[in-house]
Amino acid sequence: MKALPENVKPYKQTPVFTEKNIPKGLLQTLRTKEGTWGKICISKGKLLYVIESEVQETKELSTSIYGVVEPQVPHHVTPIGEVEFFVEFLK
Repeated sequence: MKALPENVKPYKQTPVFTEKNIPKGLLQTLRTKEGTWGKICISKGKLLYVIESEVQETKELSTSIYGVVEPQVPHHVTPIGEVEFFVEFLK
């Protein structure tokens, strides 16, 4: 998983999702638009973040480990038990 570039700034944030209300789109393969980065922030519990690049990468996210979504790279998430999280979008 890459680090967020230093020059990107947040411009939008999703509502807080739980294991009970995660939009189906986040559980399936999705991509951000060109130039748009994402930061998956966990406020409670754990979330499995799968980066579907040539070599698939799987990361367990928690309150101390956030996920970095690269522009246009396919990915999805899976809850691990109870979880609360949001996604911050940056450009």
